[in-house]
Amino acid sequence: FDFTIPDPGTHWFHPHSGLQLDRGLYAPFIIDDPNEPGGYDDEWILVLDDWTDGVGPTPEEIFAKLRTGDGTNSGGMSEMSGMTGMGGMGGIDGGDVTYPYFLINGRAAADPDVLRARPGQKIRLRIINAAADTIFQVALADHEMLITHSDGYPVRPIRTPLLRIGMGERYDAIVTLKDGAFPLVAVPVGKSGIARAVVRTSSGALPAADSLPIESRLTPLTVADLFAGVGSALRPSSPDVTQVIGLAGSMQPYVWTINGRTYDKTDPVKIRQGQSGRLRIENATMMSHPIHLHGHTFQIGEAGGQGPRKDTVLVPPMGAVSVDFQANNPGQWMIHCHNIYHAEAGMMTRLEYVV
Repeated sequence: FDFTIPDPGTHWFHPHSGLQLDRGLYAPFIIDDPNEPGGYDDEWILVLDDWTDGVGPTPEEIFAKLRTGDGTNSGGMSEMSGMTGMGGMGGIDGGDVTYPYFLINGRAAADPDVLRARPGQKIRLRIINAAADTIFQVALADHEMLITHSDGYPVRPIRTPLLRIGMGERYDAIVTLKDGAFPLVAVPVGKSGIARAVVRTSSGALPAADSLPIESRLTPLTVADLFAGVGSALRPSSPDVTQVIGLAGSMQPYVWTINGRTYDKTDPVKIRQGQSGRLRIENATMMSHPIHLHGHTFQIGEAGGQGPRKDTVLVPPMGAVSVDFQANNPGQWMIHCHNIYHAEAGMMTRLEYVV
């Protein structure tokens, strides 16, 4: 089929058939902006993943054990910077699955991808979290990242040594490289292990594969710290319809729901073409959930306001996020958690256009 690309940015594509994503069936989809001034020397795509297939139980075996109550909940808690209902405190559960490996660009920490450049070069990082069940915190040792985009849309540039990225999210960042060899790490939140690549601009020894840079122990930047960049806000509008997306679930039985229903019994969200919609996403669980809307983008907070433009938002435990969108793409579109095990266990609904 043919289609017209509406927006530039860092994107990716993948299936929603069972647990195929956790077998690695995905790829980056990078759309260059012909009007972007650039201002960097090179760009690197960094795909983050959690991995079990072929080295541990298959995704289908893991899901079967979760469904029968014999799951592999990794547990673990970590501080979560919230939006509403959190006050910057509380815990974040690290996910439901224990993985033998965490990867950057398909390689484990002991055999990392090596990214070569020269001291002083500016590099654009395009970071994609393709994991099925893992939130990561990303840092480049002895460097700061200038965050410029989230889910393909510009944000007001902001510097951070550490970035939190949920499943399905994408972030762009600019780094100015120093002289030496530096680990670029993605630390799984609430889990044991590390994903690692190596940035090398000259000779020099690296620390051990499982060592963590000091940046990984600092406060991470989250979506709550972001503001819309130039030209990325939706047109200002008041919502014609406001609807609640209530997130709930349990480990035993392993069932995850939206508005009290699994997907096979869902009551879809409805809207008319041309309307402005608001989704109030309310998380009644002790886990973060990355919620993704297909076929549309949304603005966190009010349309035309200061919130960033995105298509996936990590909703904190016992917290809530309001997002505005415009009904300009008629059809039937998924709204789901980008934890693939939660989606498979029922945490999906549809956005349907009605006459």
